[in-house]
Amino acid sequence: MRVTPLLRQNSPSISAALRERVRRPALLRKIAHPSDLAPLFKNDDYIGWSGFTGVGYPKNVPTAIADHVESNNLQADPVTKKKFNLFVGASVGPEIEDRWARLDMIARRYPHQVGKEVSKGINAGRIEFADKHLSMFPQDLTYGYYNLRKKHGDPKKPLDWAIVEATAITEEGHIVPGASVGATPEILQSAEKIIIEVNTLIPNLEGLHDINQSFLPPHRLPYFIRHPQDRIGQTAIPIDTDRVAAIIESRKPDNTGSNAPENDESRAIASHLIEFLSEEVTAGRIPKSLLPLQSGIGNVANSIIGGLADGPFEQVQVWTEVLQDTFIRFFDSGKLSFATATSVKFSPEGFVKFYSDWANYKDRLMLRSQQVANSPEIIRRLGIIAMNTPLEVDIYAHANSTNALGSRMLNGIGGSADFLRNAKLSIMHTPSSRPSKTDPTGISCIVPFASHIDQTEHDLDIIVTEQGLADLRGLSPRERAPLIIEKCAHPDYKDLLREYYDRALHECLARGAGHEPHMLKNAFKFHTNFQEHGTMKIKGWD
Repeated sequence: MRVTPLLRQNSPSISAALRERVRRPALLRKIAHPSDLAPLFKNDDYIGWSGFTGVGYPKNVPTAIADHVESNNLQADPVTKKKFNLFVGASVGPEIEDRWARLDMIARRYPHQVGKEVSKGINAGRIEFADKHLSMFPQDLTYGYYNLRKKHGDPKKPLDWAIVEATAITEEGHIVPGASVGATPEILQSAEKIIIEVNTLIPNLEGLHDINQSFLPPHRLPYFIRHPQDRIGQTAIPIDTDRVAAIIESRKPDNTGSNAPENDESRAIASHLIEFLSEEVTAGRIPKSLLPLQSGIGNVANSIIGGLADGPFEQVQVWTEVLQDTFIRFFDSGKLSFATATSVKFSPEGFVKFYSDWANYKDRLMLRSQQVANSPEIIRRLGIIAMNTPLEVDIYAHANSTNALGSRMLNGIGGSADFLRNAKLSIMHTPSSRPSKTDPTGISCIVPFASHIDQTEHDLDIIVTEQGLADLRGLSPRERAPLIIEKCAHPDYKDLLREYYDRALHECLARGAGHEPHMLKNAFKFHTNFQEHGTMKIKGWD
């Protein structure tokens, strides 16, 4: 399919920086103004963006579309109103996505988001949202699973548009991404028209990426990866340049903000985990350099990686989704030998250090697509040590990562289950309690029964809070419950949880149903008490 370039007569001048980055001269004829492109987007269009964890997302064109909608007051009239179906590998900058949500421009959103306004729109019923394991979203997109309308054109192109950020375009017309890959290869593969924002503010990151093509069954190929540093693909994303509708120059940074700060709780959790890993090495279950690590996002993850930078392990390798600032410290300590991810989510200060010392990091780092970074096959083969944070864990080790009080969507499952279902060591770490509006320990993160279950008891090996660590490997449900309560629950809730378990065990054994005892009438009493009184501290189980 050949797409007509979207130009106007007084097309933008081409800067020296852009001319240097776009090495396929024919594409320079497609330079356009974002404001000229905005009116071309129609109500109910299916749009894919690059980006992952607020990094590598397009900034200019989505802003121009929002400007066009707002300045022309389009949302005030049902006839002119525009709502779009938005597909991104994970989250993007809040200044873009939250603005679209505030303007009620998002009809559907897949598969993960972190914007407060987006979350508000989802829970208010204005935005249809279906989160998905991040390893599966790109393949399901190429399968055509998200095309929910009758659509003309190429059935293999379920997206009307792909808007992606690049740091360069090669002589072949291939796209060199920025500091994330995410689902960009599959979004480009699935789009009828492509708009490329070439960001000349940040360095050309050519050579950082490992890009492989996504095939459909029965033609899918295995990933020949046995070590985190193994390369299986190309350094740029191949595209059909005939589908490129416009090239935009961008000079805007990623809006990442500061990383979540460490605190006493997160440092205590990190200490328990590092002690546990040391014991695993001593027992001979993992090597002295550990096994490749996966770490989620947040202050606990920061503390763990910071602790490893000061810890006893050498020549550590990382296979994960996202790198945060403490990974720079881990690299600089000399103890991290290689890391692969699908996104680098540094703070603005972290990116300054990363780019200024690029030569020191570039040979020890690789970015891949999320379909590969989160591949269950690779996670299991490499023996990943996976560490993620839930909202709550119940006494039998079911974990809730997505829906507060069972109903309110926060962000989505992300890639946690990709790793926890398949890792050699599957670890959930969380504070034992969180504050409510009226009680500093009003929310127990260890509950009788998780109000929503994303990771099941069959997937988790270790639960750790600042109180302690519960090793659940090989234990039955009736062995797990007392251990989780004793090791992980906050003191304010231990007696209540013990009493729940004891009474449930007595009742269920009496009726011959004692494998995983629950009092159904009381299973969510922590949650209902919180809704009614702002704390999970119930007065009793009667």
